[in-house]
Formats: sequence, C-alpha cells, structure tokens
Amino acid sequence: MKLYTLIVGILLLFSSCTKKDQYRAGQEWNYKTRPTEKSSILKILKIEEYPETGKVIHISISGLNIKDTSSTTGIADKFTHIPISEEALDKSVTTLKNETDKKPDSLEMDGYSYWKREFDKGDAGIFTVPVSEIIGSMEKSIVAGDYTK
Repeated sequence: MKLYTLIVGILLLFSSCTKKDQYRAGQEWNYKTRPTEKSSILKILKIEEYPETGKVIHISISGLNIKDTSSTTGIADKFTHIPISEEALDKSVTTLKNETDKKPDSLEMDGYSYWKREFDKGDAGIFTVPVSEIIGSMEKSIVAGDYTK
C-alpha cells in the first residue's frame, strides 16, 4: 500500500510539472474548432506573466472562415494576435501539431505591440473563454462593423 501511494504521488507531481510548462512560443496546436474550420491551427507567439492577470499566452489563428465584408474575398482566414489566459487555452487545445523556433511575423508582432500599449494603459485585457467562442464573438463584431467589442 505504501509503494502504491508513493507511485501515485510521484505521478501526480510529474503530471503537474509537465502541465506547468506545457506551452512554448513556436508551438502549433490543434484545437476545438468551429464546424466550418476543422483544419484551423493556433500558434503560440509569446508567453508573459502579469500580476493582474497571471499568465497571458499570445496566439495567432489560421485556417479560419470568418465573414468579413471589408475583405476582397468576403472572408478573413486568420487572426494575427489574440491574448488569452492559460486556463482558456487549456480548454481549447487538443493535440500539439508542430513545434518550431520560428519567430512571429510582423503582423503578429504589430498586433501584440498595439495590445501591449493599450494593456499598459488599462484599456485592454485578455480573453478568458475558449478559442472557438472568441472566434464567434469576433466574427459577430466584424459582421456588425463594431471593432470595439
């Protein structure tokens, strides 16, 4: 019985340590997508820690099918920057697809820089809901022409 308890304790400790450092910049993840976006992928751009919010994971998402009347095709296929809580990301990701050392592109970093300026002023926050809900909410705002929500 003591050996069993020790083994369970070690496994729990190991799994909590693994979970803690699960995410790294450059990773690409499969996630619980909307039905029309089964091949959509999210990429981790940057990870930061803030006293107010805890861990903030900055992601981009590609392979989307978002209605966007301002686009020449009528569709937006990516979001270049979304700040999300670790808990919300945990509820979204399914499997690690790829891990690279590739740095974020300039559009992704522009989105991050804008968010960071606004966050430091107290005018921006982070998402705390699963990725599919974020995409749905952002699509509604785009269709409505309201980019402030």
